Amino acid sequence: MASGQTLEVDGHHITVTNLAKVLYPETGTRKYDVIDYYARVADVMLPHLARRLITRKRWPNGVQSTPFFEKAVPEGIPDWVARHGVEHSSRIIEYVVADSAATLVWLAQMAALELHTPQWRLPTGDDESLQRFAAEGPKANRLVLDLDPGPEVPLRECAEVALAIHEMLDHAGLASYPVTSGGKGIHVYARFPTPVSSDSARTVARQIATTLAQTHPDAITATMAKAERHQRIFIDWSQNSAAKTTLAPYSLRGREKPWVAAPRTWDELDDPDVRQLLYTEVLERIDEMGDLLDGLDDPYPAEQSADPGSHDESPPAGTTSGQVINLREYRRKRDATATPEPFGDDAIREQRAETAPASDGPIFVIQEHRARRLHYDFRLERDGVLVSWAIPKNLPTDPDQNRLAVHTEDHPLDYADFAGDIPAGEYGGGHVEIWDRGTYETEKWRDDEVIVRLHGTRIQGRYALIRTGEQNWLAHLMTDEARPILPDSLRDPRPMLATDEPIDGLSEKDWAFEGKWDGYRILVRYVGGEFRLTSRSGLDMTADFPELASIADDLGLIDAVLDGEVVALDSAGRTNFTLLAGRNSATEPLTLKLYLFDILYLNGTSLLRTPWEQRRALLEALAPAFRHSRHVEVPPLLGGDGAAAMAHSREHHLEGVVAKRRTSTYQQGRRTSTWLKHKNWSDIEVVIGGWRPGNGNRAHTIGSLLLGLPEETGLRYVGRVGTGFTDAGLAALAAELEPLRISRSPFLDKLDRPVAANAVWVLPKIVGEVQFMDWTSTGHLRHPSWRGIRRDKLPGDL
Repeated sequence: MASGQTLEVDGHHITVTNLAKVLYPETGTRKYDVIDYYARVADVMLPHLARRLITRKRWPNGVQSTPFFEKAVPEGIPDWVARHGVEHSSRIIEYVVADSAATLVWLAQMAALELHTPQWRLPTGDDESLQRFAAEGPKANRLVLDLDPGPEVPLRECAEVALAIHEMLDHAGLASYPVTSGGKGIHVYARFPTPVSSDSARTVARQIATTLAQTHPDAITATMAKAERHQRIFIDWSQNSAAKTTLAPYSLRGREKPWVAAPRTWDELDDPDVRQLLYTEVLERIDEMGDLLDGLDDPYPAEQSADPGSHDESPPAGTTSGQVINLREYRRKRDATATPEPFGDDAIREQRAETAPASDGPIFVIQEHRARRLHYDFRLERDGVLVSWAIPKNLPTDPDQNRLAVHTEDHPLDYADFAGDIPAGEYGGGHVEIWDRGTYETEKWRDDEVIVRLHGTRIQGRYALIRTGEQNWLAHLMTDEARPILPDSLRDPRPMLATDEPIDGLSEKDWAFEGKWDGYRILVRYVGGEFRLTSRSGLDMTADFPELASIADDLGLIDAVLDGEVVALDSAGRTNFTLLAGRNSATEPLTLKLYLFDILYLNGTSLLRTPWEQRRALLEALAPAFRHSRHVEVPPLLGGDGAAAMAHSREHHLEGVVAKRRTSTYQQGRRTSTWLKHKNWSDIEVVIGGWRPGNGNRAHTIGSLLLGLPEETGLRYVGRVGTGFTDAGLAALAAELEPLRISRSPFLDKLDRPVAANAVWVLPKIVGEVQFMDWTSTGHLRHPSWRGIRRDKLPGDL
């Protein structure tokens, strides 16, 4: 894609090129993946880059080529990219300073895989800070110790040294944070209670390193000479010098694989199997655990803003997030010369911060707004602004009600006292009066779920706001009463099954068409805070797919039973059952997805008798809850009639098509003619009854599997399969079959002598899946190919 595309990030337009170029050949990681990673990691990475000069290490031709360092900003740098000039010898070098996701995307577009920063930060921008910086030089807010193992020293030994440093820093009263470096070793960071000079930071780091080296001379060295590092761990204390830099937390590494400088927990470093993490794993961890370095780079009380040169308002005293107040959208919509509405008075914020008693808590206000249509504006004080929602019918007063709440722009704090008339023709024109106000307590505040307890004159109680779309939320009055009881029929749900019948003659009017996915059928039950995944045969598969545990967070207060398919996607984005079945022995990361296509229960209401068309509408209304999920999607329907759906499935290499009558109810555990399926090839589930040793490179492992289908009196032989295996999958399968050996054939049939002569018989417990062309005249599979073990099924299910 050398001609380039334009991305809009943070309101800036960035031209990105060569997105398909592979930068990490060993894993096939493309430039697109690198840009996507830095865009997605921005929220947690930027606080640790804020006000730090960035030195870039670039690999424009991929990690197998020679990289180069860059300090100075390049020609043609966009004018919106922040930069700062530093005097070096006889010239001034302008460095990039990352203050937005857009800057990270721009850096990734240049294949700047590694971002290196010093331990000190630039001044905040006020005159006093600038003068102090000029007079005293840079001040470090954090200390770093880089643990660099010598040849053949394993990472677990680095971890042991890191834990010893953690103990020393604890005794000194310094909070410390471990980061596996993405290379060979570990970085240990600590936050200083107040900023110190780089010389002081360097002295502290050197003292820690030399003390440990003297205590453990055979395992640790604080000497930079490489001759001293053999079979030891070098604690590099020098990176605290003002002129030195360290790979930034969350930065990629330019190594053979896309490893990351990944924040870890101290418990993880106690694990003897600790290892470096890939960027895909880091993204999953952020979704699950957030920023493990939270607190390391928080601004100090004297710092007014983490954004040098910003023209936005500074956060008020008393706020804890360090956010910059941003009222641009509020002001853009209003004309200060035409409306009496407040425009954000710094004095109000300062007075609020200085005079509000600690016991008061933040304020809330509800304003009755008689604009073009009557509605109520609900506002919560947070981080120096009023976070706002427009609620057409006001907050609910009955726990059985859910009210629409539309998220609007943040308002200034002084808007909490506004009442009056906004002139007609102006934004929000109409009469505003205060309907209620008071204080509130925060129980939870997330991007998609807010729970607060209001203490007002007219409104009291515990309220939840749950995001359901881009701007749309639901307002709900919570109660301590028990949630509705799940019907017995859904306590152990079973999926509805489709019948094999032609679908090419079905009309779009009466039928809807979905892709048939190549994976494990899974029912999701999340009710009353209990989360469970079950297979079509009722097996509990919750522990099999830990990635899907985030569904509980996505649903929040919503109780639901959902139907879907867990799939693994290959590099082309196609579902691949072989990858899914062999995921535990896979050597490379794979993309796991849960495709949801039905809903059986929602917030106390069984939907089993509800027509499919209405269930689908409810499912699509619920889909925005998963908009940030890396693993859960509601795939779109296939357009057109049955013939068009079949053509689409073949063109896009789907397993097939499922046709659902629009009026069909959900009939648990039954195969009905109101759901039909068409498959683009034949596959079958079989039971392994034995195996035969192979030849050549398979001489010491499985050459082919002996397969059967269960009947009332035993196992009927249907042939053998010897293709479709990966080396890793074959080794894992051999290990799994070894303890199942038995002395006699489990098949009803007498197998041919050449097959039975050297067969190894096994207890018929493992179900697998094979793909095949058709059946032979003797009842055996023709041209079968192994696809993988069906962990979701037992022999009795076939």
